[in-house]
Amino acid sequence: MVSMNLKQRKAWNENHKILKELILKPEEHSRAITLFLSQHSLLHSSFIGNTGKSTLEDEMLNNLAETTFREYPVSNPDTKNSIAWHLWHIARIEDMTMNILVADDQQVLNSECWLEKMNIEFSHSGNSMNEEDIANLSARIDFGSLLAYRAAVGRQTQEVVSLLKPGQFKMKVEQNRIKRLFDENAVTQNATWLADYWSKKTIAGLILMPATRHNYLHLNKCIRIKDKIHKQMKKLVK
Repeated sequence: MVSMNLKQRKAWNENHKILKELILKPEEHSRAITLFLSQHSLLHSSFIGNTGKSTLEDEMLNNLAETTFREYPVSNPDTKNSIAWHLWHIARIEDMTMNILVADDQQVLNSECWLEKMNIEFSHSGNSMNEEDIANLSARIDFGSLLAYRAAVGRQTQEVVSLLKPGQFKMKVEQNRIKRLFDENAVTQNATWLADYWSKKTIAGLILMPATRHNYLHLNKCIRIKDKIHKQMKKLVK
């Protein structure tokens, strides 16, 4: 499968701008949903959207060795966290924002013993996480189960957003749902700023960042980490 190239990434960014223009117009609701589903599918495995198109996750996973996946710390200028951490972080953020804040429903994390399957004890987003915990997660998390969890989150997000009605994108996040983030240890007391940030958002704001652009930014970081580690390994072989 051909990687998602620069032209396709440019198209993704252009479509994200269009989605931003459409999403608060109730008369454009159906078009906004269709565009969201397309944009979101390109950020998960190609199996999620079933479109036959290469996705950013496909590119990130292409030739990704498990040692590269777990390496921590990394020496990239914009992050020192492992690919493992980034994938877990975006899956958790998408799960809690879509299923608690948008749908007021059960998190995917709590549906099928995912913490046990992933072999970790952290249920929060990873924001304000200390170095020891990042190292622990990077070393222990089960690679296959993490990918399966993220796929389950992606499928659930598409269902949640598809069920939204015209006008709901304009709704503000309800405060009882913000409280659930802390009750379920999805956000820690060290990261209250994150809950404060989301509490000021509309449903549209959550769709435009955690469900789409947040994934896009972190997947690109993962690809840069992978490419840099691979280049370093090639130099050592020479």
